[in-house]
Amino acid sequence: MGSPVNLSSRESAKVTTEHVAREARNDGPERRVPREDRSTELPQIIFFGNGMLADFTLEILAKHCNIIFHARSKEDLTTAVQLKKQYPEAFGVLASFGVMIKNDVLETFAPESILNLHPSKLPAYRGASPIESAILAGDTDFSYSIMRLVKAMDAGPTYHQDTLKNLPLDKTTIYKSLATAGATWLVENLCRVRSLTPTPQDDAKATFTTKLSKKDSTLHPEQHTAQEIFRQIVAYQGFPKPKYEFYGKTCIIWESHVVDTNTIVCDPSLAPELSSPLMLKCADRNFVAIDRLQPEGKKPMDAISFMNGYAKP
Repeated sequence: MGSPVNLSSRESAKVTTEHVAREARNDGPERRVPREDRSTELPQIIFFGNGMLADFTLEILAKHCNIIFHARSKEDLTTAVQLKKQYPEAFGVLASFGVMIKNDVLETFAPESILNLHPSKLPAYRGASPIESAILAGDTDFSYSIMRLVKAMDAGPTYHQDTLKNLPLDKTTIYKSLATAGATWLVENLCRVRSLTPTPQDDAKATFTTKLSKKDSTLHPEQHTAQEIFRQIVAYQGFPKPKYEFYGKTCIIWESHVVDTNTIVCDPSLAPELSSPLMLKCADRNFVAIDRLQPEGKKPMDAISFMNGYAKP
């Protein structure tokens, strides 16, 4: 990698169906089995999910529903089926599970199957990375769908869809906003969802996403516009983590912003305010200014601190 352009120096352990205890785990939210002191009027949910979307969704659901079990893995499906048979009124709700659920499990949750909160306006962005793909595609609005899970990936009929506008281009904010809106709809409509008729998707209009890979992490500003690089930095937060080499040190990029060259040309006085000690010159001759980064093996730091530690002659 080349040297950066320096324009400025600005700153249930084992859960059984007889148990009524609640067991804490050290790898995330708790699994829960129904307790007699919880209100029987609350909707009962068997939840399937992992990761940020699941965490934000569960945060809302847990305030208004009785989460009787949280399935995190393929091995948990057996327990989920056992609990559904014991509590037939329980709803199955899924948000970013990452495991293919077979027909026998789906049929256990008939007639509504499992309800899937998917963060796109289906049939667009089916697959593993809908939010990241929307960010990379340049979308400015972000959507979610509540659908009936079927064997084919993200192809089930939809009960509800909505689009959120004017969200900041921040991955965590987008995840939380979509999860909160979708979970709120579920809370408000679970008790009547079995009387609703979902709308089939138009498969001819489907678009598909793929899983992000570690090979995507290295940034190539010479091949992309500044906006494209900025969106890669946003989309790759968490995984696969956007990386670039400065002064021989591979760094994770945590925060950045776009600098339009024309803006500085028209008003040079803005250069100190808009630029950074670390600038990536992109294919469109605009720049991505690095605000916060993390050198390999070190803690995150701002650009000035990095320059003081690594840009020595």
